[in-house]
Amino acid sequence: MYCDNAEGMVFRPPSEANSFILRATVGCSHNACAFCSMYRGVRFRIRPQEELAGIIHEASRRWPEIRRVFLGDGNALVLPAEQLLHILDMLRRSFPKLSRVTCYGGPRDILNKTPEELAALRQAGLQIIYLGIESGDDEVLRAIGKGVDSAAMIAAGQKVMASGIKLSAMVILGLGGKARSREHALNTARTVSAISPTMLSALTLMLHKGTPLRQAADRGEFSPLSPLELLQELQLLIEHCEVASPCIFRSNHVSNLLPLAGTLPQDKAALLGDIGEMLEICRDRTLPSYNDTGAF
Repeated sequence: MYCDNAEGMVFRPPSEANSFILRATVGCSHNACAFCSMYRGVRFRIRPQEELAGIIHEASRRWPEIRRVFLGDGNALVLPAEQLLHILDMLRRSFPKLSRVTCYGGPRDILNKTPEELAALRQAGLQIIYLGIESGDDEVLRAIGKGVDSAAMIAAGQKVMASGIKLSAMVILGLGGKARSREHALNTARTVSAISPTMLSALTLMLHKGTPLRQAADRGEFSPLSPLELLQELQLLIEHCEVASPCIFRSNHVSNLLPLAGTLPQDKAALLGDIGEMLEICRDRTLPSYNDTGAF
């Protein structure tokens, strides 16, 4: 992984491990999700074009073989389309072997782009947008401070898919706690089905210190799921996902108890079979609960 000079910690999707990370923005313009600790303490700012031009020039001198670029930080799509197109043009001119450019995109920032702007970004080389759906349950979305409801999330996801840009969507198991587990699973499956993203990743909630959700858990106001309950939630989610086109599914993040990989809908039965086997194991054993980081 290549990265330009950092302010605070640098985050990227697991699939961008070998990408050059160009921080078009620093931090997250929303930065209000109750579960997220990634950009807390980092003041959001948009980097000037001349600053980015200098970073790209230096990177092309040192690493001319770069093929992949991830535009950071939390939602580069907050930038105006014209500015993003200029960045994409600089990247294309600077790296002759460039094969793809990707970024995170917040739902509101996607909705603020016109179909023509998204199409132009695709033509200029933006190939994947990573969208944190997190949950399709309106009550959960409100509780975590996502800033949109499921209808807006669906509209944003469908807008990306209609543009021809690939959509990598992420959902978080356990985000509704014990109180909303079933609603979280069913409504998330409904939202994912309505979008039919190119890729879908299921992560597991990690209760990081300093986040509002961790504080709520410490006060007894939020009850995290047990390993068995998380598997049951995943089972319910997969059972009710009805995507219209092939969707690459992964639950192999470090946070997950059970690593899974397949393509929906054709591998649904196999995925559910693997979950069923793990559920039987969990019922016969006492598994550890969350530690201080929210991991098992």
